[in-house]
Amino acid sequence: MAELGAAVIRRLTKELVDLQSSPCEGIRVTINEVNIADIQAEVEGPAGTPFEGGLFRFKLLIPAEFPNVPPKGSFITKIFHPNISTSGEICVNVLKKDWQPEMGIRHVLMVIRCLLIQPFPDSALNEEAGRLLLDNYEEYAKHARLMTSIHAPAPKRSHTYHGISAAHQPIIGASAITSGPLTTSGANAGHVNSSSAKDDNCSPVKRAKPEQPKAGGAVAAVVGVSKIKKNLKRL
Repeated sequence: MAELGAAVIRRLTKELVDLQSSPCEGIRVTINEVNIADIQAEVEGPAGTPFEGGLFRFKLLIPAEFPNVPPKGSFITKIFHPNISTSGEICVNVLKKDWQPEMGIRHVLMVIRCLLIQPFPDSALNEEAGRLLLDNYEEYAKHARLMTSIHAPAPKRSHTYHGISAAHQPIIGASAITSGPLTTSGANAGHVNSSSAKDDNCSPVKRAKPEQPKAGGAVAAVVGVSKIKKNLKRL
């Protein structure tokens, strides 16, 4: 991948600093201080979905033409999902034809999390997952839960965390949510139905009180941003 220009690094750094101060719900971002173009993240499986209880790693690769060209996203953790291929490629329009330069990393992160809540079987990369979601949701959910339990078990967390570089810290902004049932047939297949409050960033969900970090625990949603932040003034 080509080296990033100063303007791209400046914008990317500002976005990452913003993510540190105002994290996305249910997502923890880790910054590669050696290669800022390689952004890795963990997303908690949303409650009320077959991915609940899982912790999924994915990455965004930032091209030299960013933001005119979208990041390239792929899952590192294996997942059974219509819009994520067996090799991890993510099929979502915001990373392709719907991308706009004013969109940023935050928008991409939220869209990827929303994809776990509301898959779109009509544009499936994983044909088996797409077919099962349309024809037999219970079998789809069973398979997705099995894959989650095998490949994405969330680690047990200690009540106290020492330093932001510790692995598997709590994800800031994550909250327990309960989504409505998925429609599994017809034109609305894969959509989440609920008469409860609407999540501003995704489909309708019922809100619950967000988890609060334990007192004395050092926590961060963006890890590795300290050196990058110090270098921002040099750009």
